[in-house]
Amino acid sequence: MALDQSFVGRSYPPTRPYEVGREKIREFAEAIGDPNLAYTDPDAANEFGYPDVIAPPTFVFSITYAAAGAVIQDPQLGLDFSRVVHGDQRFAYVRPVRAGDRLSVTSTIESVKSMGGHDVVEIRGDVHDETGELVVTARSKLVARGADEG
Repeated sequence: MALDQSFVGRSYPPTRPYEVGREKIREFAEAIGDPNLAYTDPDAANEFGYPDVIAPPTFVFSITYAAAGAVIQDPQLGLDFSRVVHGDQRFAYVRPVRAGDRLSVTSTIESVKSMGGHDVVEIRGDVHDETGELVVTARSKLVARGADEG
């Protein structure tokens, strides 16, 4: 069953603030195998012009994905997550995520399309710091396979 086009433009309440910690950044950088000292060494980050360590660009996926859960779990939208594959992910940064940031995410449904019996939903996650400054916008594309697909 095709998803309801009237959901395009619907925004969900912002998430509770997530406090970005140095240790979480270090763990993430190690997990992805990125040795950039700006991710692990506050002195090196200062030399690069940052007030503290910064996070690798894909770090925010974990908090934007969690925020997208409000969309995914919206019973009115009717998305069958058991049939979903992740189609695309993009980030547009205003500034790097830094240790000490307190970030909230507001998720908005950007588009709902039906193509070849599949539903494609694009979700925009606007990530703001505690002052309300936009830090990054994440866009996720989810593809819900049609019922006749195995």
